[in-house]
Amino acid sequence: MNPFPGAAFRVDSLARPPDGGGSGSTTGGPSMERGKAALEAARGRRDEVVRFLREMIAIPAESCREGERAERIRREYEKLGFDEVFFDRLGNVVARLGSGPFTILFDGHFDCVGVGDPAAWDFDPFAGKFEDGEIWGRGAVDELPAIACMAYGAEILRRRGLPEDVTIYLCASVMEEDCDGYCLLHLIEKEGIRPHAVVLGEPTDLDVYRGHRGRVEATITTRGRSVHAAHCESGVNALYKMAPIIADVEALNGRLRHDDFLGKGTIAVTSIECTTPSLNAVPDSARIYLDRRLTAGETVESALAELRALPHLGDAAVELLQYDATSWRGERARQEKFYPTWLLDEEHPLVRDVAAAVEAVVGAPPKISRWSFSTNGVASMGRHGIPTVGFAPGREELAHTTREHVAVDDLVKATAVYSLIPQLLAAHKEAFLGD
Repeated sequence: MNPFPGAAFRVDSLARPPDGGGSGSTTGGPSMERGKAALEAARGRRDEVVRFLREMIAIPAESCREGERAERIRREYEKLGFDEVFFDRLGNVVARLGSGPFTILFDGHFDCVGVGDPAAWDFDPFAGKFEDGEIWGRGAVDELPAIACMAYGAEILRRRGLPEDVTIYLCASVMEEDCDGYCLLHLIEKEGIRPHAVVLGEPTDLDVYRGHRGRVEATITTRGRSVHAAHCESGVNALYKMAPIIADVEALNGRLRHDDFLGKGTIAVTSIECTTPSLNAVPDSARIYLDRRLTAGETVESALAELRALPHLGDAAVELLQYDATSWRGERARQEKFYPTWLLDEEHPLVRDVAAAVEAVVGAPPKISRWSFSTNGVASMGRHGIPTVGFAPGREELAHTTREHVAVDDLVKATAVYSLIPQLLAAHKEAFLGD
């Protein structure tokens, strides 16, 4: 599948029903009735969703150290009566429901970034504070709410009756904050679970997202010759060699390509380091770290070529960073730190059906948009071409902040939507099975 089907991408909301008419709605009367029934069932699971979310927040789980939280999620999946629950070799928590030929994957990562300076928080980030209809804490947006809602949405569907031709996988995934997408690459390439459609749980504020920019992490290294700082003219200062290169990078950012939907490509120097025998010596090497965001039409090859063409690069070395870590289960994870741009066509059945499920529950069409940051979709859609969208509670701009919180009402709505998505997709499964 070509993830870039056209040169122009729009942010239009779905203004036509699936039959191509112009009613301005994606659903009809029967779908709205299904939405009401799903919402009522989700309200009945409200307290359980809240409890599960708060208990996950209470367990710290940074990348590669997720074991205790993984065990907690496994116990919840087992309690909910899914057909199969297991840890894969990397440490993802996987649950299966059904055994049909059409496979849908709901993915939410449960590793979180650290809390930084605890004094910067007005509350305990691991208390799962529940106040005024909102849950607060690290992971309360990114992205533990989706894991709780997906689990109970699947449980509602199990009780209601799963379509015979459908298999649902829930993947509570690991290591996303360190290396987005690696968890799904492992699931697809090493565990042999290749879905026909993927729904991501990164925050969308109950809208439907269909892609985002890619990214590259790279370094530039300059070499010098160290001498005593009292005789600095006789040496070669690696930091001085780096200074004009940094200016070149800043200038490059202003020239990068722009896309109307995904936004502009960007590049930023995010860190600098040097090696020197002492503070009284000239540095003999300097290195900058670069975050390069790729918009439509940009590739890892083009991004590296731009760096190697910087006017003042000279003999400096440009390198693509490598990820190399060990998961909480002891599995080694290695890959280049390149995460492809991806975008699903606005008219794809996955976009339309998830939007229809949202409208059936919420009562209004969702906005069709994209994330500003990266997600596990870089693996499912970016590398494997598997149709992928995002839907979840929580506001993207609150992720990784000391103000992470989510509204309980939105948890209920998201749970209802997740319970409807498989039924709507099953009605159009031929479009996926033919991909």
